[in-house]
Amino acid sequence: MTTMLQRHRFEVLEISLAHATAEFDLPSHHADPFDRLLIVQAQQENLTLVTNDMHIGRYNVLTLW
Repeated sequence: MTTMLQRHRFEVLEISLAHATAEFDLPSHHADPFDRLLIVQAQQENLTLVTNDMHIGRYNVLTLW
């Protein structure tokens, strides 16, 4: 697994306290707590989410798909 992560230059993004607490401030467009955490991480870390989930598109987050 580590070799694959290194080969593709992926980095592990830890869940911070700031990520976890910001999830509670999101509008309730999406009920899945894991997806909501991904949204917060993308917002705070200036990342793009790769998804075709229409609910995620309702948030102020960059998406690709």
